[in-house]
Amino acid sequence: MTTQRRTSTDIILLVVAVCLVAANMRPTITAVGPLLEQIGTDTGLTVATLGLLAAVPLTAWALVSPFALRLSRRFGMSRVVLASLALLLVGTLVRSLPGPVASLWIGTALIGVALAIANVLMPAVVKRDFPARVPVMMGLYTALLGGVGAIASGVAVPLSALGDESTGWRIALLVSGAALLPFAMAAWALATRGHHAAHLAAPGDGLSRRGIWTDPVAWLVAAYMGLQAATFYMMLTWLASISMSIGRSELVAGFDVMTYQLLTIAGPFVVPVLLRGRARRFVPAMLPVLGVVGVLGLLIAPAGIAFWVLPVGLASGASLSMSLTLMAERARDHDSSAALSGMAQSVGYIVAAVGPVVFGWVHTVTGSWSWSLALLALTLVAQSATGIFAGRERYVFDARPLRT
Repeated sequence: MTTQRRTSTDIILLVVAVCLVAANMRPTITAVGPLLEQIGTDTGLTVATLGLLAAVPLTAWALVSPFALRLSRRFGMSRVVLASLALLLVGTLVRSLPGPVASLWIGTALIGVALAIANVLMPAVVKRDFPARVPVMMGLYTALLGGVGAIASGVAVPLSALGDESTGWRIALLVSGAALLPFAMAAWALATRGHHAAHLAAPGDGLSRRGIWTDPVAWLVAAYMGLQAATFYMMLTWLASISMSIGRSELVAGFDVMTYQLLTIAGPFVVPVLLRGRARRFVPAMLPVLGVVGVLGLLIAPAGIAFWVLPVGLASGASLSMSLTLMAERARDHDSSAALSGMAQSVGYIVAAVGPVVFGWVHTVTGSWSWSLALLALTLVAQSATGIFAGRERYVFDARPLRT
């Protein structure tokens, strides 16, 4: 089924399917944080070990992302996305099983693998099915990704009240993570019927798998992805601690984090509006500047943290949408887009996993959040500098002109 042959009903169904997939890309991860204390109390896991549990999905994303293209070529992009949703459901069920704590680790690892594959392929899906609407669809996708993830964080603790000390957190993770998955799987299977043979990439010479790691355009997109992801996870991990350090209560600090996440929902809707006309090449460089303003505000007037999280949140959401858009727009076809997405997200989540650790280490060494915030500002400046070059209209795997 090609784009030209699709009816309005087909297009609407495909948009709904993409939205439902987006809605399932974060709840299994974002619902864990609010429940860590309950998980630790029930399982006896230490704080340090629980921190490792939270790092499992990021590690899986970094390790598994490069293999998504190979699976897509072997089985077809639509089939692999559907299989990743099924694996996500299995992982969510396993993680919530009563009994040995091993199921918690195994389920979390399966969730990480499933999300890694889907995260990589969805920008390529948008490139394939909405070639003329990439910024709009990626903005919608990113907003749903962040929005439903924020909702999952908010409802996790209330849902845990449905059980006791041993079953409450399991019920919360199961409901928040699996409630929408069957609908996403059904919608995706229906919307992509007939795609499997039509969009199964022909075996290539390995250029998309190996050559992507030496392509300069790919490294620019990967660097942009990594720097914005590091900013997001540094803020998500340490914003509450920074808020409490200036005398705000734990409850109010939680609202600061929630506000930051909610603002990341609004950011993606800005990107399609900005990506018009000749100024579009400067948009990747402009977005982090808004974040720099917010971080400088935190440094100079930390008492205004409730205000300063607004520009940082907007910049984070818009930057993620921009990163995913670049993965689609810096490739000439969906196969190349999948290769670029796998490479960029692998690099990006390695950087994302390191960012919060370095942020916390700087605070421990200096005894002040100022130097850590300076590191955050420097990260945003580096992202802006990278955006100057990533914004140029260049494509991965394009032959370079010969020098005369």
